[in-house]
Amino acid sequence: MSILQAIFLGFLQGLTEFLPVSSSGHLVLAQKIMGISEPALLFDTLLHMGTLVAVLIVLWKDVWALMRRPFQRLTGLIILGTLPTIVIALVFKDAIEHAFTSGAFLGIGFLVTSGILVGAEYLSSRKTAGRGETEMKYTDALLIGTLQGVAIFPAVSRSGSTIAGALGVGLNREFAARFSFLMAIPAILGAFVLQLKDLLPALKAHDTETIFGGIGLPAIIAGTVTATVVGIFAVRFMLNLIKNKSLKGFALYTGILGTLVLADQALFHLFFK
Repeated sequence: MSILQAIFLGFLQGLTEFLPVSSSGHLVLAQKIMGISEPALLFDTLLHMGTLVAVLIVLWKDVWALMRRPFQRLTGLIILGTLPTIVIALVFKDAIEHAFTSGAFLGIGFLVTSGILVGAEYLSSRKTAGRGETEMKYTDALLIGTLQGVAIFPAVSRSGSTIAGALGVGLNREFAARFSFLMAIPAILGAFVLQLKDLLPALKAHDTETIFGGIGLPAIIAGTVTATVVGIFAVRFMLNLIKNKSLKGFALYTGILGTLVLADQALFHLFFK
């Protein structure tokens, strides 16, 4: 992988991790188009770390407030929302891994994301006033967390699912966005831990092929830095956009993309053999 390819994948990860269009789906699709069978463990792990750093930088005030008072109500809501994600990840581990490896779920996943976004906007438009943090229920957190768990499958957007869930249960748009990105922290951290579990044995065995996968250190650094910088702008962009704008444009985009992927998988076989 060249430095330009690494930068492109870093850009894609940083942008689509926080836009409601699915970073996993775009990365799998990009790898199919670029002919990359599977990214190197170290590169994939550091891309996730780059997006984690991005959300920590943008929401540092919220993170600091949670660290200063870890037993507050918002902490409980985030933890409760994370539990369904863990359960779904463990129960459907093999199916999720197959979906990532084969790419067969991509088209359907993008269409699922489109449907979730449209449904959320419809439900949100029918509610007169959104609820804030103090009015959020623990059952709301469980529902949002379940949607985040479904988004483990490639092409189902994590940010789109959690924002949609928050809007759907009647949270106001500003808090819906903030809660979604706060929930991203344990979700990305969990993905990092799982990747680290696979990376450590390779590090102990000095298996450079598994660790680097033919990707040079400069390319890995370039991709990681790009993911962080682009991620910062993406989080800020979405926090501002969700307050006043509809998500229907993203729904249209993922709907078209899902249709094109399904057409290629069924008819043309340009990227999916």
